[in-house]
Amino acid sequence: MRVAIRVDASAAMGVGHLRRGLSLAQALVELQAEVCFVVRALDEAAAQVLRDTPYPVRWLPAPVADLSRDSGEDLPPLYRWAGVSRQQDVNDTVGQLQSLRPDWLVVDHYAFDARWHQQVCDALACRLLVIDDTADRSIAADVLLDHNWDADHQRKYLGRLAREPVWLSGPRYALLAASYRHAPRYPFHATVRSIGIFMGGTDPGGTSALVLAACRRDAGFEGPIEVVSTSVNPFLKALREACAASPGTTLTLDAPDLSAFFARHDLQIGAGGGASWERCCIGPPTIALALADNQSLVVSALDGLGAIRGASTPVGGPQPDARGLPALADVLPGLLSDPKARQAMSARAMSLVDGRGAQRVALYVLRDTLRLRPARMDDAVLLHSWRNHPAVRAVSGSADVIAYPEHVCWLQRVLQATDRWLFVAQVGNLAVGCIRFDQLEAGRVEVSLYLDPELNALGLGARMLLAGERQMKLQLQATFVVEAAVVAGNIVSQHLFERCGYAGGPLQYRKRIAVNI
Repeated sequence: MRVAIRVDASAAMGVGHLRRGLSLAQALVELQAEVCFVVRALDEAAAQVLRDTPYPVRWLPAPVADLSRDSGEDLPPLYRWAGVSRQQDVNDTVGQLQSLRPDWLVVDHYAFDARWHQQVCDALACRLLVIDDTADRSIAADVLLDHNWDADHQRKYLGRLAREPVWLSGPRYALLAASYRHAPRYPFHATVRSIGIFMGGTDPGGTSALVLAACRRDAGFEGPIEVVSTSVNPFLKALREACAASPGTTLTLDAPDLSAFFARHDLQIGAGGGASWERCCIGPPTIALALADNQSLVVSALDGLGAIRGASTPVGGPQPDARGLPALADVLPGLLSDPKARQAMSARAMSLVDGRGAQRVALYVLRDTLRLRPARMDDAVLLHSWRNHPAVRAVSGSADVIAYPEHVCWLQRVLQATDRWLFVAQVGNLAVGCIRFDQLEAGRVEVSLYLDPELNALGLGARMLLAGERQMKLQLQATFVVEAAVVAGNIVSQHLFERCGYAGGPLQYRKRIAVNI
């Protein structure tokens, strides 16, 4: 399956959109998709981030025209981020992708609205996934991904949608690099031994130096401080000077992966953009600043959940809507001396983000490529972990925990039986679930199935069930009836069987599978 990602980066918009696009691309390629980027050369920011990327990049030309020809229209608030008129970007994007014929186009760009979305997708005849968190313009998407927390995403986008999309919403879908799935988490310490500062790749308003000054001057912190930034930071010269003048301060540039940085400091201070979810995943206590209006929503929401402490930007930095957040100088001293508060923040943050968000999004995009293979003995550990997960046991015929030796014996019996068939479902090389058919009598089989419990709500269950029916057609070579038993109250399974054409319910379902020989 071919996926194109349309995204930009610049000093004005930062590099966060491009970085989360790279995280999604990595997850897609792991699942055997073909991915390319379409990026406009607005300034040097995108080229810096993409310098060592393994993915093909189709560059759009740098802007040469005035955007004034778009004036007078109902334009997105951030339309100037595109650098060219809407129609010019439509033409350029379609021109680059017409020969590729992507199955999916992923768009992460606040300058493009429903008119752009519809024109490009009509021209390319592809499906569209829009990444957004602002809800500040019209959107025409098959799938809408907003990985920020919100009590009601549908209400947030009310009046903005040209058509009803599939919703991938909340931190469960945070687009983090694959390394975050298994990266070491922050080990809590009662004393703040060191502080980490990362205000985004372009450091809006030179905020890093202002935060460093607040740590030293306002909070009186004398321990080590590590400041992280990039080579495209327009305030880099001043930041170098500020770090050099602050004893015990180090400056790190262009780190390809910040997970270790987030884990090694007992307090993080950072911008409320995409890195907020990386910090949540790793778990360091964090003070977050809103350097843009859309970041204010993230900071306020996470502060309200107890996952971070929000603070307003020091004087001299960007001053977006701070939504009543206290000054950094007022937050810092209290948090430094309150280990219980920091520990509670750390635990709450890690409960929100597990690092598999990009993989979930990629699985949704590629779910139609799901296939089955026969189960093997080397699947024992994986199947055992799924079966004993509380979410699976809650909807199983028996909620008991199964010991591993007992599970291994069961698996051996199933694999040796001639009247039982066990398959593992995969997308690419990733196992996502298992499905079993047990023969009851000639022409009747019973089905049972479950997914990796962390991969629900992606449409994988229906595809696994239908793939299982096709596989049994090949096995039996005769018309047969599939039966299924559902535990009382298991609404998800009831909907699954009904959606796949099964009759009956709510506890017993049947479906006749005709085989034409």
